[in-house]
Amino acid sequence: MLLKSESPFPFQFELFGDQYHYHYIFETLAFLTGVRLYYYYKRGIEDPISDENRLWIMLGAMLGALIGSRVVAVLETPEVINHLTFSILYQSKTIVGGLLGGLFGVELIKKIIGVNIASGDVYVVPILVALIIGRVGCFSMGIDEPTYGIPTRFFMGMDLGDGILRHPIMLYEMIYLVLLIFLFNSLKHQEMINGDRFKLFMVLYFLFRFLIEFIKPYHSLFLNLSSIHWSALFIFIYYYKFIIRISTQILPGK
Repeated sequence: MLLKSESPFPFQFELFGDQYHYHYIFETLAFLTGVRLYYYYKRGIEDPISDENRLWIMLGAMLGALIGSRVVAVLETPEVINHLTFSILYQSKTIVGGLLGGLFGVELIKKIIGVNIASGDVYVVPILVALIIGRVGCFSMGIDEPTYGIPTRFFMGMDLGDGILRHPIMLYEMIYLVLLIFLFNSLKHQEMINGDRFKLFMVLYFLFRFLIEFIKPYHSLFLNLSSIHWSALFIFIYYYKFIIRISTQILPGK
């Protein structure tokens, strides 16, 4: 399966004589687009949460995501913990940890400011679009970003820069995220309990990440499962009542 690599990966641009990944541009674009879409979707919605409290909630989400993304990412490679530096911690990040930490950050802030209303539904599509844009950046890095898959003979296998046909994990994820956008747009006019759309997004996204992790060269954290696996299992436990309720609603004869 070793090939002479003629892969265009990683995609880079030159600036002042140095090479840079497009990933940083796409990360910034993802954040800006997500924020703009949030305000677009919020427009025309009668929001029971005040603008001031929304700002506090967003701050909690960002701080939680900042911490969570790095903690879960560091735990993806447990061997670095013994020689962990601030530089390693700062450069390590994963969206799974960001979503997990963001969830904790939001719930903590809501308890502090006394908000007991579900607040996540309006963020679902903006998050999905931001994820797609960010994943384009990850995909462009090839094997320079530790999000590539194991070697494969599957027809979608790609040379991501090392001469080996691998599962293009980021491409799979982008396709899945597009399908989720179609799903949530189709649910736009469905009567659902406030907060259920966000819970459904979290469960479906973490389910994908749990399964796709098995075709990545991951490091075991505990019981041959990675930190991504354990994060997903935590989400399934956290939302178990929702999962049971939504499952009984879609099963035939229910």
